[in-house]
Amino acid sequence: MAVPSPPSRPRIPGSGLAKGLAVTLRTMTRKHVTEQYPDVLPELPPRTRGVIGLFEENCTVCMLCARECPDWCIYIDSHKETVPPAAPGGRERSRNVLDRFAIDFSLCMYCGICIEVCPFDALFWSPEFEYAETDIRDLTHERDKLREWMWTVPAPPALDPGAEEPKEIAAARKTAEKLAAAQAEPGEETP
Repeated sequence: MAVPSPPSRPRIPGSGLAKGLAVTLRTMTRKHVTEQYPDVLPELPPRTRGVIGLFEENCTVCMLCARECPDWCIYIDSHKETVPPAAPGGRERSRNVLDRFAIDFSLCMYCGICIEVCPFDALFWSPEFEYAETDIRDLTHERDKLREWMWTVPAPPALDPGAEEPKEIAAARKTAEKLAAAQAEPGEETP
């Protein structure tokens, strides 16, 4: 059995034009919000993706960021150095030393994969966005420039005051309290 369709309203000629003019008039009466960019810097959200900052002390030259980059815009050069043994009779170790870390921002698509895969927290998003160049070849920034941007990275947001304390911090606090109690009462033994 067919369901009867509701009766349609008759179309009034020019009703679409009237609706469009009504929207235009409403928009014209609103206050304009124009940001005076060069004179007044914009308020950026905390998770703004500007450029990538390098915290060089944490970089172990594992090359994960360069391998996972879909644009292949990260260039890393390194060499191996031998480190003397930490204790007498130990063996020498070798470690990678970072020679060059560069990102070509003319190729970068700001996906953030390099930051996500870094196991040592050496790469961070910086909200810095004023790094335009007149020549595209100057958009390859070396580690000294990436290090400068690292200091513009905002601090992480504070933890929720009602949140549960992380297990690692709770365990460290208990251990510190036990050590403090043991040092405060040298005559008594703690279990």
